[in-house]
Amino acid sequence: MSQNEARYTVRSLIVTALVAAIGTVLVLEMSGKISHSENKDHMPVGDFQAIHVTEEDPFRMSPKASELHAVCENGYLAIAADVDPSFRGILVDYKNRGVRCARPSPTGPAVPPAPKAPDTNE
Repeated sequence: MSQNEARYTVRSLIVTALVAAIGTVLVLEMSGKISHSENKDHMPVGDFQAIHVTEEDPFRMSPKASELHAVCENGYLAIAADVDPSFRGILVDYKNRGVRCARPSPTGPAVPPAPKAPDTNE
């Protein structure tokens, strides 16, 4: 190698990579290619899957608990965060149909009626 050949330091390569990554994100943001949803009401809380469990097949599950819990909301299963219980989402299937908390009665209504507000006209 000749004495005049330019050599790049590791630091300059790392700085160049960081500047390129930040520049790419800024250009994508300014051109509108990165979308940010303003409507938080229809955001998915998580991605879930059902696992068919039989007595013959062993079932392995992580020993760590998730940071979510399930509650029954108006007859449908809702998933809520442990750190913020007000952050809830109704569990739906692939066709956006709600998952019920209990098996409905064949003679009862399909969805339990919402609780009535107390009458204040007394």
